[in-house]
Amino acid sequence: MQITTIGLDIAKNVFAVHGIDEAEKVVVRKQLRRGPVLAFFKALPPCLVGMEACATAHYWAREFTKLGHEVRLMPAKDVKAYVKRNKNDAADAEAICEAVRRPTMRFVRIKSAEQQGQLMQHRTRDLLMRQRTQVINALRAHLAELGIVAAQGDKGVKELLALVADKEDLPIDARASVIVLAAQLEATQTVIGAIEKRIKMQHRSNEASQRVETIPGIGVIGATAIAASVADPTVFRSGRDFAAWIGLVPRQDSTGGKQKLGPISKQGDRYLRRILVIGAVSVLRRAQENPGKYPWLTQLLARRPFKVVAVALANKMARMAWALLAHGGTYRAPELAEAA
Repeated sequence: MQITTIGLDIAKNVFAVHGIDEAEKVVVRKQLRRGPVLAFFKALPPCLVGMEACATAHYWAREFTKLGHEVRLMPAKDVKAYVKRNKNDAADAEAICEAVRRPTMRFVRIKSAEQQGQLMQHRTRDLLMRQRTQVINALRAHLAELGIVAAQGDKGVKELLALVADKEDLPIDARASVIVLAAQLEATQTVIGAIEKRIKMQHRSNEASQRVETIPGIGVIGATAIAASVADPTVFRSGRDFAAWIGLVPRQDSTGGKQKLGPISKQGDRYLRRILVIGAVSVLRRAQENPGKYPWLTQLLARRPFKVVAVALANKMARMAWALLAHGGTYRAPELAEAA
């Protein structure tokens, strides 16, 4: 019988396949090693293939699409509800096969290799930034044990390295350790600078990214990350849905007609959420320095805590970013919008 729908539970080496026909009868239930996977799907007539949107899923989705299959990726947490009893690869593949046919299921847009490459640059930069912070903290802690301290920030780090270079009474082993940390810090900063240069080059050649950058609080890093993550903004019905996908809306625990809102849901992309919140904090700092230029934020700060206002502003920035990506145009300040 011809297979119409396949649920594929992917892994590093062993893949579980669960296929059904038009009568929803199980036709194939087996395990495949990584090597024969493409040959197996190449021998099949075009069918619907469902997978969880996890590691390597976008690669396999692109490969199966080239073979003529219709591929749908789903969030793993949405598929979990269809697992019947004990969790194993076969049960997961069966649950995927069941979930992919549901009309209300939410699907993840398949990323291209170029889109994934752009996002890899952001993740690599983020990893190196954390490593740089670790090296700086280690350098400060080791030198503090020897009575050498400096102010916070990049300027303080430069002063610290200069003090170490001039101070000749350090123990030999301590000086050797500090030199290694200083070299690691310099190398990390050089690599970060090279990655940021490539990101800026991509930004200058991306019209959508340039439009998103016009929003206050969103710089080159945030604009390129949003443009790369949201290649097709029409997958979201509105800016509110986009903000909810990022996780900048309250988590609900409502029942019996009573609405109860909690802290933000933290769904979706934590990298975008962090960038937007940091950008919102920078805008709030400017609003505190110049209240007349930001009346809405000034009034909100008078009623709500600083961090709550920062999340509210990040939510608004996300909705504005979606509007610019979906409908075009650039950001206009409220004064300019009223005068137009």
